Amino acid sequence: MEKNDYLEDVHLRILRVTDDLRAIQRELNCAAMEAPGNPELMEALSEVPELESLEVLKTALDQMRHFLWFYLQVMTNESEFGEKLRETIRQKPSNDASRLQRPNPLNERIRSAAEAMMLQYLAEGKTRKPN
Repeated sequence: MEKNDYLEDVHLRILRVTDDLRAIQRELNCAAMEAPGNPELMEALSEVPELESLEVLKTALDQMRHFLWFYLQVMTNESEFGEKLRETIRQKPSNDASRLQRPNPLNERIRSAAEAMMLQYLAEGKTRKPN
């Protein structure tokens, strides 16, 4: 698959997911407005499977939000720290290191870089004014 085709597929998927999330939000909002006057709906919305599916969605959205924050920081940050993060993600372990331990998969390198970025963000946040 060509790079442009891949990016187009990702873009289309983002649009579909965004539309789906907006539709879910509208439906949940309608249910929340209707539930107080409808005891059967209130009971159905409070059942374990419904609550579990909402918790799964919340967890996935939280993870995506954190990833997107990190991704945008890395991709748009032209600072020396941003370049170090990109380099950390790109680097491959040396032959000596790979003999001692198995190589880090990409997601572990991204997680490590995300943690480093979050630590710097939190450290800098102490000197920033709140929004």
